[in-house]
Amino acid sequence: MSRRPPVALAAAAIAVVALVCLPLVYLVVRVASGGSAAFDVLERPRTLELVVQTCGLVAATTAAAIAIGVPAAWLVTRTDLPGRRVWTVLLALPLVIPSYVLALALIAVSGRGGLLGIPSITGFWGALAALSLATYPYVFLLCSAALRRSDASLEEAARGLGSTPAQVLRRVTLPALRPAIGASGLLVALYTLSDFGVVSLMRFDALTRAIFLQYRSLFDRTPAAVLGLVLVALTAVVLVLEARASGRARQARVSPGAARPARRVALGRWRAPAVAFCAAVVGAALVLPLVVVVWWALRAPSFDAALSSLWEPALRTLLAAGLAATAVTLAALPVALLAVRHRTGWTRLLERGAYISNALPGVVVALSLVFFAARYTPALYGGLLVLIVAYVVRFFPQSLTAVRGSLQRVDPRLEEAARGLGHRPVSVLARVTVPLVAPGMLAGAALVFVSTMKELPATLILRPIGFDTLATEVWTATGVSAYSQAATPALALIVLAAPVMWLLVARGGGDLGSVER
Repeated sequence: MSRRPPVALAAAAIAVVALVCLPLVYLVVRVASGGSAAFDVLERPRTLELVVQTCGLVAATTAAAIAIGVPAAWLVTRTDLPGRRVWTVLLALPLVIPSYVLALALIAVSGRGGLLGIPSITGFWGALAALSLATYPYVFLLCSAALRRSDASLEEAARGLGSTPAQVLRRVTLPALRPAIGASGLLVALYTLSDFGVVSLMRFDALTRAIFLQYRSLFDRTPAAVLGLVLVALTAVVLVLEARASGRARQARVSPGAARPARRVALGRWRAPAVAFCAAVVGAALVLPLVVVVWWALRAPSFDAALSSLWEPALRTLLAAGLAATAVTLAALPVALLAVRHRTGWTRLLERGAYISNALPGVVVALSLVFFAARYTPALYGGLLVLIVAYVVRFFPQSLTAVRGSLQRVDPRLEEAARGLGHRPVSVLARVTVPLVAPGMLAGAALVFVSTMKELPATLILRPIGFDTLATEVWTATGVSAYSQAATPALALIVLAAPVMWLLVARGGGDLGSVER
């Protein structure tokens, strides 16, 4: 493929990344307006403490999510685990549960007066537990899809040379999973960096919570902007580490059906521990929050009345999520094409820049769009379009990861052949490229759809007047400790998101497992 991209493609990709980077521009403008005194906040001992605590939480959550997701993916794809298909769905379903609902469930069952009477789960360990259980499905989905689509011939050759199953796993399977592990770890790290609900409920002082408190309590928002730039710097470090960890593996195939299914590994005496491991993960990440939410809902004064009042918030949630998923998927396609088919230094930099704003908390994204919309597009201020743009900024990497991985598995010779037959680039894109990457596009859209339904800070700030969603209904009720009232919209949110995730899992995770760097 040509190293020089078409002008229209480059212009579209640059415009998308520029839109995604608007919050970063806002932070720079805000800090610049504060002069040299703005950076005094960096000299405070409290700032260093926040950075260390945030880095510790990100590292621990990423490691825990990988430690849960990779073994689970291997068990359901490579072994004779009983009920593999059922476990595949159950292990992925926690992705539909908002992380703040998971945190509320952990708080409800622990501490004095808790449902289970276990020690209180708050602070660092509470945030780690909630975020690990909320994010491991990213690792599970990407790695299980990568294992299903990988060529089994390498593993068979290793076994033919006398390697034991454990040696094959360590020397062949895990190295082949490096790109998928790196990509999923990137999503987990970015999610943890930008999380606000869990660290607030668990009362853990991370950068996102400090930024929110600065914005809410001080008239001068410059210190909060400086902390936001620190968060951006941490994101850049995460991106560099992920790029080095993933390597430059490539798995292009002329046909997605060329790979042979791998031979199942007999668990033997490890079958019972494997089932216990899956059951423990599903119990903590899925069953526990569902039981707590249902218990709270049944304690509501009028469950039927509360349920009937959720029709309008549910329809608004579906509308916003559908529009966001469509917009993000269409926006990710030109950036993925530029990064994969025209890979140069500036295209790699452009692609990496698309991830920066994803680590910013939703409140920063929302306030940046308020700043630009009120100044430059007042007619759009307070409308649904600004809210959809916020969702594009927040969840763009999820779609880009899926589309890029799917595109990377398409052999470029197919597109070259279409051009050789006289088709123009637009025709090749519509008739060859898009149909081949459609599974990845749909998988990314599903992830964005579910994430949009759960998004809280940006929705609270940018939603039009009267445009209440299920997420805002949950947060409004929990803000006054009315947990029984919050349970009904939380349950509705889970029920609406579950079919989307089931479709994603039922089709093998789309092309989410083919993400390479």
